[in-house]
Amino acid sequence: MAYDVNNIFARILRGEAPCVRICESDTTLAIMDLMPQADGHVLVLPKEAAIEIYELSPEAGAACIRTVQQVAAAIRRALAPDGLLVAQFNGAAAGQTVPHVHFHLIPRWAGHELRPHAREMAATEKLEELAGRIRGAL
Repeated sequence: MAYDVNNIFARILRGEAPCVRICESDTTLAIMDLMPQADGHVLVLPKEAAIEIYELSPEAGAACIRTVQQVAAAIRRALAPDGLLVAQFNGAAAGQTVPHVHFHLIPRWAGHELRPHAREMAATEKLEELAGRIRGAL
């Protein structure tokens, strides 16, 4: 399958679609998931065009992991979850809904179930509030 330059993450990376930003580097972008499975759900995107992890360069993969670690630490400081789920899906059968490599950082609290993946939009005000707390902890 060829990379779709019009997928939503490619459009976000080009500044053509809105997002709630956490942080950005030359090689990655961290944003709030608009359909979060838990409060504070963040996505880390490589700026390199790749559908699945198999196509991602080692350099872009390493950059993603650096950003994942930085943002994970900020989520822990800002939101104090009991745990943090880090996930990366490859292919529809694995649950991938956007054909651009991305990493999910999902705060977890004991006794709280995850909301369904990619189903319910969150209020922008709530996402902005959580993003502000996470950005403040970076």
